[in-house]
Amino acid sequence: MLLADVNAVGLADRIKEFGAEGIAAKASAGDLTQPEAARAATAAAQAQFGGLDVVVNVAGGFFSYGPFTEVKPETLDRELAVNFKTAFYMCQAAVPLLLARGGGAIVNFASIAVVRSLMHMSAYSAAKSAVAGLTRELAREYRDANIRVNAVAPATVRTADNVASMADPKAPLVELDDVVNTVLFLAGDESSAITGQIVPITGKAY
Repeated sequence: MLLADVNAVGLADRIKEFGAEGIAAKASAGDLTQPEAARAATAAAQAQFGGLDVVVNVAGGFFSYGPFTEVKPETLDRELAVNFKTAFYMCQAAVPLLLARGGGAIVNFASIAVVRSLMHMSAYSAAKSAVAGLTRELAREYRDANIRVNAVAPATVRTADNVASMADPKAPLVELDDVVNTVLFLAGDESSAITGQIVPITGKAY
């Protein structure tokens, strides 16, 4: 497994955690909003593990909340960079390696915002909708090359930061294990007939 992220310290911690579980993992630190970092990550996967079978694009974030008319250009740029460009550049760098293996799977992270409108989240929703569009396009483009491309669209996931920021502490949240299990399913052979799909993960937050 190769992990790529802009946070080198956080990456090192994750590598240690995987190592403690007996999972071989390597790190590639870099700003994935830039194509050079994405290419470096896939090159590291090639060098360390001989190629790629599965790509999971988790990078993302929510940086703005407010009326559409008040969204600043720099805010839109950041939402697009972190939520969309990271997935775009990683897919672009990874596809040649997947083709060399005869196929594989890509799982992108969209958001419940692409299937259900959310107030005052126009920039975020637009960026995640771009991820959904990219997912469907790549699924069609590489269908005959045996590369499956899907996306998960979770509602708000239960994390320490999300719980702390919620106005209602009893608001329904999606459990992290449910997201992980869905990603594993889409990445595995059990979903070999599924591609081009945006899979909502809502739990009781539907």
